[in-house]
Amino acid sequence: MKIEQSTPELFPDYSEVTIPTSIAPLNFTVRADFTRIDAVIEGNSSGMIHIQGKSEIKIPSKEWKAILSENVGSSLDVTVSIKTPEGWIKYAPFKIYVSPHPIDEHLVYRLIAPGYEVYSTMGIYQRDLSSFNQHTLIENTILPGNCINCHSFQAGDPQKMSLHIRGQHGGTVLATNGTTNMYETKTDETQLATVYPYWHPSGKYIAYSVNQTQQAFHTAIDKRVEVVDLQSDLVIYNVETNELYSNPLIKSDEAFETYPAFSSDGRSLFFCSATPRELPGEFDQIQYNLCRIDFKDDGTFGATVDTLFSATAWNKSASFPRPSYDGRFLIFTVADYGNFPIWHKGADIWMIDLRTGDVRELAEVNSDAVESYHSWSTNSRWFVFSSRRLDGLYTRPFIASVDEAGNVGKPFLLPQRDAQFYDRSILSYNIPEFVTAPVALDAAEIERLARSGKRTNFTYRK
Repeated sequence: MKIEQSTPELFPDYSEVTIPTSIAPLNFTVRADFTRIDAVIEGNSSGMIHIQGKSEIKIPSKEWKAILSENVGSSLDVTVSIKTPEGWIKYAPFKIYVSPHPIDEHLVYRLIAPGYEVYSTMGIYQRDLSSFNQHTLIENTILPGNCINCHSFQAGDPQKMSLHIRGQHGGTVLATNGTTNMYETKTDETQLATVYPYWHPSGKYIAYSVNQTQQAFHTAIDKRVEVVDLQSDLVIYNVETNELYSNPLIKSDEAFETYPAFSSDGRSLFFCSATPRELPGEFDQIQYNLCRIDFKDDGTFGATVDTLFSATAWNKSASFPRPSYDGRFLIFTVADYGNFPIWHKGADIWMIDLRTGDVRELAEVNSDAVESYHSWSTNSRWFVFSSRRLDGLYTRPFIASVDEAGNVGKPFLLPQRDAQFYDRSILSYNIPEFVTAPVALDAAEIERLARSGKRTNFTYRK
């Protein structure tokens, strides 16, 4: 047997990652020519699993859960060998770290095929993170030609969900505590429907952005699509009174305001703001700063807007602010320009320590491809983000650990039963969101409401 001093080239790359004890088995293969693969997984505290396969390592679920539970707060040593035409090759072992911190039960995301002008088949799905079970919440096959997007939950609560439908049967769905209603969110004062929802921790308010966007296509070979705001403002929806309202500081003709997010205590509203430019000609000169304004218990605002991160000082642009639920950190996406970084190869994830104001790029999770949307687990010890690092084309969900001091572990790709699943999939994972329990969404009721044409109108309070 040949002994290698290096570790194998795994796919997915699960070497040196930190994982929760409830995660599904990390099935993998090796990027090499072989006819047999062998893996020995040894717990530093106790336990061992020995598996062989023809093309990949498929770890038995029962044994996997047992070895993780026996090594909480410790690690596993994994030794991989492959059989080649020249004989067996044994690689140096690598570690998998087992975190003492739990993770939320499920992940909700949209799966969407490539497309720019026509809504293809898409849907919202939930994945049980402890297994490979994926359950359909709603697909646009019940409303052909419509787009289903922008799902949002109140702090991971599966009983409080917002969902947008665009197209002939469009409207905004609010599913709260077993009751489902559909709304027309466009008013005479806002002119456009609401997007990019974020729930207040009390559940009483939802912050929305109102955006007029334009899509354009590049002729450069390394760029595809550009999405720019021609106009954007922020509004607050009072769930109890069915009223939209705003404030001149977040609804200004002198700025584009977008991507709202409430702080964990509900006393701040974070958002992104840019100085308007001549569009579409100066699309690559629009840069958004990360801002904050006080939000009071009665739903009113403070008197000033603070710049939390001056992206323009770095010649950058900020988007997708997401504060941790423990109030300590905020992660956001940084690109060279604009506020739709999913098409910007240089987009990366950064973090702010909300106690100290320190800002840093998260080199631990970034790649040379796109990193874009992200969200926190409810205990603030994990976050999930979308990345195109596998092939540069499709967004895939990666999960990273975060400790109390803000140290971030190497991210791991959402595991699948088939280790080569992502090599064959042509669907992008959009807007991954943690939820604490299964979502019980009544798709038949949403179809009925959508096709009925009846909508409850948002009212605007001046």
